Amino acid sequence: MSGIVTRFAPSPTGFMHIGGVRTALFAWLWARKNGGTFILRIEDTDREREVEGSLEHIMESLRWLGLTWDYGPESPGPWGSNIQSERLDTYRAAAQTLIDKGLAYADPYTPEEVEGFRQAAAAEMRPFLYRDHRPEHPGAWDGTRALRLKVPKVMRYEWHDEVRGDLSAGEEALDDFILIKSDGFPTYNFAHIVDDAAMGVTHIFRADEFISSTPRFLSLYDALEIPYPKFVTLPPILRADRAKKLGKRDGSKDILEYREEGILPEAMVNFLALIGWNPGTEEEVFLERTDLVRAFTLEGIQTGGGAVNEEKLRWFNKQHLAAVPDDAFLRAAAPRLEHTLGVALAPEALARLLPLLRERITQWSDIDTAAETGEWDFARPGLPEIDHTLLPGKNGTPEGAQAHLKHVADILEALPAPSFDDPELVKQALWEYAEAAGRGAVLWPLRYALSGRERSPDPFTIAAVIGKESTLARVSHAIEVLIH
Repeated sequence: MSGIVTRFAPSPTGFMHIGGVRTALFAWLWARKNGGTFILRIEDTDREREVEGSLEHIMESLRWLGLTWDYGPESPGPWGSNIQSERLDTYRAAAQTLIDKGLAYADPYTPEEVEGFRQAAAAEMRPFLYRDHRPEHPGAWDGTRALRLKVPKVMRYEWHDEVRGDLSAGEEALDDFILIKSDGFPTYNFAHIVDDAAMGVTHIFRADEFISSTPRFLSLYDALEIPYPKFVTLPPILRADRAKKLGKRDGSKDILEYREEGILPEAMVNFLALIGWNPGTEEEVFLERTDLVRAFTLEGIQTGGGAVNEEKLRWFNKQHLAAVPDDAFLRAAAPRLEHTLGVALAPEALARLLPLLRERITQWSDIDTAAETGEWDFARPGLPEIDHTLLPGKNGTPEGAQAHLKHVADILEALPAPSFDDPELVKQALWEYAEAAGRGAVLWPLRYALSGRERSPDPFTIAAVIGKESTLARVSHAIEVLIH
């Protein structure tokens, strides 16, 4: 592997937001493009916010999308565990290093005292900075109190971001933040830097809200004498109307909800990659993951926010569905059809239904939605239930519908069975008569006779799906219903 190392480091505090998944994707793409290492690290030091089952959910989400990791919760690296709660000795050792250098101290204040400092700062209309109250003789740290960083040098920091360019922030951004809490667990600000250094992470892919905290991070890098990694700040993910960032209140979904709706993982990855990244060409659809990896560059990451447009996601899914081989397509569709129809379709019936399925659905759940309106009922074997009052249509008569169906039966009887494989050939056989006698008067009774539904595909498509024998049987059945 190359020297490039990236990581995705979520907290197990609930569902996988689309923003977090995009961060994981970009970090994964950069590692894979460079033949590097991708690490999945679990940052579980905030015990109060941890949600049971989140770790498994995170791993399942990434596996669904094909974002495989080289080291993760179940596969420790040379540095040991990738779960922060199992790395407490590492953080204590780093903390002791800072204590020995005189750059960390035990917090001597009670919460009430700190609140008093805050109120005094507010009354004087100045920002509250903990370093203004740094104790002269804090005493030894015994682990029962919080441990704070003693900012090595209050200064203006300048740094380079691979996306945003050269950035800087002044002294007001620096303060003596907590390294280890009184419960013995490290804070995010401390643990992620210690871990990134231990794991050799070269590129930090992160959300834009971390820009304001960067001076604090840099002060800790300096205190620990750790070289700065490369920062890759991603653009925010916006609502479809681009009015503000996408959040839970805006209907942001758990990533696995998209799986339940029938979105392909390949389409989801394709969609996410283009939220805030541009390949520099007109290419949008990446059917092969290797092509996306090859095209990905840091220069293509944009600074402006990218919007989540679910209509566009479904468009991507349609493109990727079109590339699914017929046998795989039918294997995925068959269980849904069986569930919605209440009966398993024969392989030949499924094969005849394939063109219609490919035309009609943009995601697998469209099969379920259409089934709720009876759109697939015509595919059930046997004769549909027919309401004789609906057969003639709005402006037709029973006598007229009967006559038209008899004539249609004669035409279809003469049509060779192989012609029923192609709806266009069925249409050509019937069209001259339908034009002469009135399309509505002929085609409505035929479509209803074949489907038993007021809403269904056109009769030519239905005939092609069910075949010659079933088509003639259903037309004959409808004629019998009209007679009686």
